[in-house]
Amino acid sequence: MKRVRLRTTSELLYPVPVVLVTCQGLSGPPNIITIAWTGIICSDPGLVHISVRPQRYSYRLIKERGEFAINIPTAAQAQQVDYCGVVSGKEVDKFKECGFTPIPGETIGVPLIAQCPVGMECRVVHSLEVGVHTLFIGEVTAVRADENVVERDTLSFNKVDPLVFFPPTSSYGTMKELIGSYGFSKKRPH
Repeated sequence: MKRVRLRTTSELLYPVPVVLVTCQGLSGPPNIITIAWTGIICSDPGLVHISVRPQRYSYRLIKERGEFAINIPTAAQAQQVDYCGVVSGKEVDKFKECGFTPIPGETIGVPLIAQCPVGMECRVVHSLEVGVHTLFIGEVTAVRADENVVERDTLSFNKVDPLVFFPPTSSYGTMKELIGSYGFSKKRPH
């Protein structure tokens, strides 16, 4: 089969998780921003990252307070997720417009979203300007999850039903099936 060369871009590495990041300045109301440039950096200590364009209203709030929360939405919340990514919190109360309830963080001064089954409280430990985005590295200071999505002290993928984003087509989707667990290839003949 003949291969063709595509434009050089990181956006072809997909799917990526899509999350709702909550943030709040030192004064004023909290905000929500949809982020798909996010992920795990380290497991010990627990470090995650989000990338935010400096032009975004949320950028200033995160820089000012040095904290944010990553809320994992479900596939059923796709419309609210999209909405939070296309309107500015400078002009709209996204909590109110989306019917979301802010709940206080335990370790940070930023609220989480009650309707998202998982919330990760993060304190910024580094920031780095990378092209058109600023990469915020956050240390996870607390994780809270609805008890109905937890099995054997961890998240149940199927019960969370996370939303994912496909950058090449700017589309949302789901991940319907798990096909194995880490190390399963050594247990089966090749």
